[in-house]
Amino acid sequence: MAPVPLPGPPSLPEGASAEFLARVPKLLDAMRSVGGGRELRSTLSRICETAADLTGARCAALGVLDEDGDGLADFVHHGLDEATARRAGHLPGGRKGLLGALVTDPEPVRSTGPPGNPDPGGPVDRPPTRSFLGVPVKARGQTFGHLYLTGKHTAEPFNDYDLALVRVLATEAGLAIGNARLHEAAQQRERWIDGSVAVTTALLAGGDTDDALQEVAEQARRLSGAAAGIVLLPADGGGLEIAAVAAPHRTNSLGVVIPPENGIVAELLSGRPLFVDDAATDPRLEAGPVRAYGPIMLLPLCRDGRVLGGLVMPRARGERPFTRTERALGHQFASQAALALTMADAQRDRERLAVFEDRDRIARDLHDLVIQRLFATGMMLGSAQRRAAVPEVRDGVGAAVDELDVTIQEIRSAIFALQQPAEAPAGLRTRVLREISMAAVPLGFTPSHRFTGPVDTAVGDLTGKNLIAALRETLSNAFRHAHATRIEVTVDATAVLPDGRRGVRLTVSDDGVGVPEGGRRSGLHNLRRRAESVGGASRLGPGIAADGGGTTVRWEAPY
Repeated sequence: MAPVPLPGPPSLPEGASAEFLARVPKLLDAMRSVGGGRELRSTLSRICETAADLTGARCAALGVLDEDGDGLADFVHHGLDEATARRAGHLPGGRKGLLGALVTDPEPVRSTGPPGNPDPGGPVDRPPTRSFLGVPVKARGQTFGHLYLTGKHTAEPFNDYDLALVRVLATEAGLAIGNARLHEAAQQRERWIDGSVAVTTALLAGGDTDDALQEVAEQARRLSGAAAGIVLLPADGGGLEIAAVAAPHRTNSLGVVIPPENGIVAELLSGRPLFVDDAATDPRLEAGPVRAYGPIMLLPLCRDGRVLGGLVMPRARGERPFTRTERALGHQFASQAALALTMADAQRDRERLAVFEDRDRIARDLHDLVIQRLFATGMMLGSAQRRAAVPEVRDGVGAAVDELDVTIQEIRSAIFALQQPAEAPAGLRTRVLREISMAAVPLGFTPSHRFTGPVDTAVGDLTGKNLIAALRETLSNAFRHAHATRIEVTVDATAVLPDGRRGVRLTVSDDGVGVPEGGRRSGLHNLRRRAESVGGASRLGPGIAADGGGTTVRWEAPY
């Protein structure tokens, strides 16, 4: 039985099928070459060159749509000079003309006509041509872009065989783009997952809360490709406070409170994410700290219906907006960070409860045991004083009784301080004493302290808040790393800063092991960052050990 010959396309002119068959080996060679490419842009460039070669076109271009389909993520061309390529490398405004038809209705488009621009509805800055062929780049039911060819060398229009060849190449381009995007999406998800793990580890490690929040900001900035990462937490008087900032340049926004009437606060506290393409044109951001940026992603940190704060990731002005995938990954990251914050808060509550229980136990022991014994000892000494016959002995015993009375009063004051709630509002002096008292439990001794100048009246709220955080950090370092047996705390509100301004200086000296070479210094970096955020500075010096060992931290800032 003789083989049945395959019929050619009935609408093609005579002799065209032989021409088509002659081009098939070149197509197969090109497909093999394209399929072996690993770098997406070079692969697309080879597809453009092959399409122009197989169809005899003077120019070929491939526009790759971005993820949202609203603009071009890439524009690859062959046969175009750079100036023309720059003008052509955008979607036609208003979706007009042949190129606009390709965008709105992704089906092949052909046009023939007299020399000049054959597309009166299209952009006028494209090169004039007599013939045009446009094919959508599709794969797996998704349109990834468009492949354009113009101007055959033979001055003939593109025929059906040209269209068939270009469609094959467009399909190959679609597969290449789709595979590249799947690979990039997988890598992107892996990076965000790794970032979430790093944030969770930092928050649950039991270290300083400021360090953990800084890790959240830095991971958010790195993963989103933003110009900054900002963590916002609810402020005491309403609004949101900037609790952590990750940026390549020095910033003074740490600790700044965004008032409740600001549009950012209203959006985030409502639990709704906010995505802005340009901060300069959005009225909700008119008075906010991100006005100078471009696209912004603002995500609430929510857990169990409660808003814990917000995460802000702004990009520089003029950069591309965040894609749907980036928004989804950012939202998942914010949810994971909120969960880690909740767990860390619960962990700190348990630790705080343990400290309060220790304080209550110490207060009871002091009252029930120590004071009672001192009181009984005082009564025995008083009785001995009355029976003493020698005046010197009587006077010495009387002095000892007076000292016991003073000691009992001091212990009662200490009991009263231990029983005071840590949340009670107080001035800076009281807050410093509270931090010292809290640190005495893990340290095993109470650091000495000294105040100079109008500490409560001269130091502003923002500087005072950062000073307390710096004191907490230094006392924690002395306990965890320095193994100190003696600590001296000084708060001087009459200090003169190096630039001549008046301010407050916190000095914490210990007799510990000092700061080892190559040791972890995140706490010291955090001290310096807090000082710089309010216009101050932080530096290290030798401690108070007899041999000059130990560490002295001097933290200072203007009022």
